Amino acid sequence: MDRLTIFGLCAVTAMLVCYALEKRSPWFILAFAASCMLGSVYGFLQGAWPFGLVEAIWSMVAVRRWRLVRSSS
Repeated sequence: MDRLTIFGLCAVTAMLVCYALEKRSPWFILAFAASCMLGSVYGFLQGAWPFGLVEAIWSMVAVRRWRLVRSSS
């Protein structure tokens, strides 16, 4: 495994863990957004720009959800 593959594996693992823990704290929603952005970077670096684009959009959606949850509490 090269460094780029390990980076992608870590990004996607962080996304999975943060998504699973979102109900525990709004901060996991923000962490999910950050890990989606890392997944986006990975997608663009490996040349899979559709994956990078979708992950960037997911990151923006998660930041919006985080803001909504924070303002409602």
